[in-house]
Amino acid sequence: MRYLVLTALLATPALADDPVIEAVTAKQSGATWRFDVTVLHPETGWDDYADGWRVLDMEGKELGMRVLHHPHENEQPFTRSLSGVAIPEGVAQVQVQARTNTDGWAKETFVVDLN
Repeated sequence: MRYLVLTALLATPALADDPVIEAVTAKQSGATWRFDVTVLHPETGWDDYADGWRVLDMEGKELGMRVLHHPHENEQPFTRSLSGVAIPEGVAQVQVQARTNTDGWAKETFVVDLN
């Protein structure tokens, strides 16, 4: 029985850590916004890396997305920008959510005040 439990534990896939949004700067430029987002993720290269982040309204509607095309295992944390994000009038807060190529969207979001 002891070996059966050990075998079951070894067969369970390891879950990777979610990427963490450490900081966000939002700047309005005319009718659109620029977001500078700092992400931290223990990347292992192409097998597990943060491959994007998105700006959501507080109801979860996607307003903009930044795709990250390669790992940043030697640059942690790292900051990338997205310009041209249209924020509906009257919206005072948005959320930023990161994802990985292995586990998808992180559970946690980073709330940004736009005032």
